[in-house]
Amino acid sequence: MAMKIRLARGGSKKRPFYRIVAADSRMPRDGRFIEKLGTYNPLLPKDSEERVKMNVERVQYWLDQGAQPTDRIARMLEAAGTRDKAERSNPKKGAPGKKAQERAEEKAAKAAEAAEAAAAPAEEAAAEE
Repeated sequence: MAMKIRLARGGSKKRPFYRIVAADSRMPRDGRFIEKLGTYNPLLPKDSEERVKMNVERVQYWLDQGAQPTDRIARMLEAAGTRDKAERSNPKKGAPGKKAQERAEEKAAKAAEAAEAAAAPAEEAAAEE
């Protein structure tokens, strides 16, 4: 059985509340689960201790049994110090988009033209002397 440690959504509309559960990966997100391992309330401030509560011993048990945490749960476990921090890189995320690159090229071209125009009179004045 492929096990996952994941979030199951609860709460009302626009007021999310999540349970951290160990579930069979084939079950629906909010469907049947095997064990409740904790809670996550995203509406609370990030520094609040009540935001993420989990039974670390049971989470570790399920990880030892081969359960795979989802990305969000893996980040919570890293913050709790249970897991080593994974290396993540998204080099394209920080790069400007196509239009922004075009604007930057146009701006650089205008700056180069202005520098040439400013340098030309200074060269002519030096040549006359």
